[in-house]
Amino acid sequence: MKKIFGNSLLALPTFLVLFLLAASAKTLAQEVPVQKEAETSSQTLPPGNKTVVEADLTAPAKTAPLSPIAQVPVVQPTVPTPNDDLGQVTSVSQLSDVQPTDWAFQALQSLVERYGVIAGYPDGTFKGNRALTRYEFAAGLNVALDRLNELIATSTAELVRREDLETLKKLQEQFAAELATLRGRVDSLEARSAKLEATQFSTTTKLQGLAQFFIADSFGNRVGNNRDNTNTFLSYRATLALQTSFTGKDQLTTSLTASNFVAFGGATVVGGTPLTGTNQTRFNTERTTSYAADSNLYLDRLFYRFPFGKNTTVWVGARALQPVTFAPTLNPLVGNAQTGTLSRFGLFNPVIYRPGFDGAGLAFAHKFSNQLQLNAGYIVDDALGSNPGGNATNTGGLFGNSYEALAQLTFTPSRSLDISFAYARKYFPTPVSPGPNGSVVVAPGSGYNITGGTGTANAGRPFGLAPTSSDNFGLQFNWKPSNAFHIGGWFGYTQAHQEGTSNDASIINAALTLALPDLGKKGNLAGFVFGIPPKVTSNDVATRRDNDTSFHIEGFYTYRVNDNISVTPTLFVITNPEANSANDPIWVGALRTTFTF
Repeated sequence: MKKIFGNSLLALPTFLVLFLLAASAKTLAQEVPVQKEAETSSQTLPPGNKTVVEADLTAPAKTAPLSPIAQVPVVQPTVPTPNDDLGQVTSVSQLSDVQPTDWAFQALQSLVERYGVIAGYPDGTFKGNRALTRYEFAAGLNVALDRLNELIATSTAELVRREDLETLKKLQEQFAAELATLRGRVDSLEARSAKLEATQFSTTTKLQGLAQFFIADSFGNRVGNNRDNTNTFLSYRATLALQTSFTGKDQLTTSLTASNFVAFGGATVVGGTPLTGTNQTRFNTERTTSYAADSNLYLDRLFYRFPFGKNTTVWVGARALQPVTFAPTLNPLVGNAQTGTLSRFGLFNPVIYRPGFDGAGLAFAHKFSNQLQLNAGYIVDDALGSNPGGNATNTGGLFGNSYEALAQLTFTPSRSLDISFAYARKYFPTPVSPGPNGSVVVAPGSGYNITGGTGTANAGRPFGLAPTSSDNFGLQFNWKPSNAFHIGGWFGYTQAHQEGTSNDASIINAALTLALPDLGKKGNLAGFVFGIPPKVTSNDVATRRDNDTSFHIEGFYTYRVNDNISVTPTLFVITNPEANSANDPIWVGALRTTFTF
């Protein structure tokens, strides 16, 4: 009799769970994650982080505490949101949308006050009209059975009707299959969890990989040559990134890369064959001359970011702390080197976000509101090194080498529009390197290029290799009139000055980008770039002026084979290469295959 008394007491918890299932997402399904993924498009800081971030291993993207590294997006942590579960309620009056006139009020009141198994939503509502699935009902029934066993064991329940026991028995029989499936899933998850814990790489570090294959060629006469001297070539780039978090909100990025992708522009010679003769045809995955010999594995990135207070994020970098790491470029789709453009110019405004060297230094981002954020940083070339020559124009260290100081305000008036205003101060001393017998020689192959290795030769070095400073201004925007149509672009203006003289030069660059996400299939991307690569509009040094205008016209389509493989054919043309109408247009075609793991 005592056992019947205990069993009968829990018939009602079964019905209680049904109402509970309708009311509580936590009771019916998996717990909602505390942290929510940032939106790439709006690019703001925590809370509601929307910055570009390290969305992939080679280009800009979303950020999360353990996100992949990227050459372009900014990685900034999100701020935890309150738990989505209201928790146990002790009185039906705590549920704001339940009224005494509701038809189920008395039943719900009994379930709350007699059995204590009802939970509500964070806003204090019950949402009693929400529909249930059979699995949700089964999950609730399982909770009721557990409560029944608990009450039987304690023998503290009041006697209920025999009809309730019969109802409970029928429910058990009717949902036996669902209950068995639910228990099987839990057992399977426990086994998988134990296996993952036993074989995990690290409790603090996540390993991510990227491999890209390229086949490319150019068509049209090389600059300064009346012949098409390029050959079809096959290249690769592979990166392993270690994303380490010690607190769940910070991130240490360590990236190793191997690549045999040569510079496709300038006067580079590969196997005795000169390439296009202009930096305007360069790819965004090309190596710089500071890297080691062909295919050697090298440290690509090493920097650490952490939150400083509620709305501020700080970066400290020893290698490759590029502006695209800590400032949103507002070109998250087309400017993604994994799935977006293949050209170097098409990624983002080069005079702002390409310093022209590997960066080491300090940066921060501060969010004033959901509409306004400030990003700033100071990076220097080889901050810990010293000038081997020790001459007056290049003393080495934090303040003697090439540097860039950047400040950017990003304004987000709506979820569909982002606008940023950026200023960058750059300085390049005369590049030197050790010569024979302790002498010092000029290193013409260095990273000395105030437009980040894009544009004309005159724009990159308006005064040759003379010490040069520049004030660079950038206006960027990204507009999303719909989920399937994004328009972006930028305008950059540079005022360069030759140190120690009165020589000045003006340089401009501009671009308009169009992105069509999910075109043809979810995950696909079509993109277009139309722009003017950096060119000199005026220069006191008459021999280094650009008299004409080059146009960069590009189209690409990324087809997503699956979650880990994508294929991107691309084609772009440079009209009037080197801003000289006497040069024939140069066409560049390429096929990129990207593997992520």
